[in-house]
Amino acid sequence: MTAPKRALIVIDAQQEYFEGLLPIQHPDRDTSIARIDDAIQAAKQAGIPVVLVQHELPAESPVFASGSPTYDNHLAVAAHENHATHRVHKKFSSIFANTDLAAWLREQSVDTITLVGYMTNNCVVASAAAAEPLNFAVEVLSDATGAIDLANEAGRASAQQVHEILMALLHSNWASVTDTGIWTTALQTDQALAKSDLVTSATQGRTNA
Repeated sequence: MTAPKRALIVIDAQQEYFEGLLPIQHPDRDTSIARIDDAIQAAKQAGIPVVLVQHELPAESPVFASGSPTYDNHLAVAAHENHATHRVHKKFSSIFANTDLAAWLREQSVDTITLVGYMTNNCVVASAAAAEPLNFAVEVLSDATGAIDLANEAGRASAQQVHEILMALLHSNWASVTDTGIWTTALQTDQALAKSDLVTSATQGRTNA
């Protein structure tokens, strides 16, 4: 099997998720940002491109307002800004919507994107799904992202439920889901990460029901 040509995509690791209206609740946000930093360090050591993505909305927006303190990257990620291979600003959930990212990745001959950052239940899942028709393989580091509690007219779910369900969903079709430690080892050996598929996941789901 050909070794994957990876890029690490750090999605919206911004202060909004720490000091703003959307605090990450599972996994622990201080732990997840540390894992994001670990992934960046591992990527840099392996010579893998690191892309920093920031969500940017107009100055009057309640979240991610351009120029606001919560728009800024978390300090752990901001420390890498001057050494990032590429930077992207977006206004939609998907990292590919109205950005140059897909074209840039192809210019770098990247065929596999590794997603870390926030949130599991919005930009991570949207970006993984959007990568499918673009023919990019996707990896998601489960301990380097995070979710929030949700409640609305359609129902209610804790951040832990949201995160764990979406990790299983992603691994069933759109992404290879693993943790930062296993991914770092895969970098050192140029190994592709396995993922499940919908039929296998459905069969195992019935067996374990």
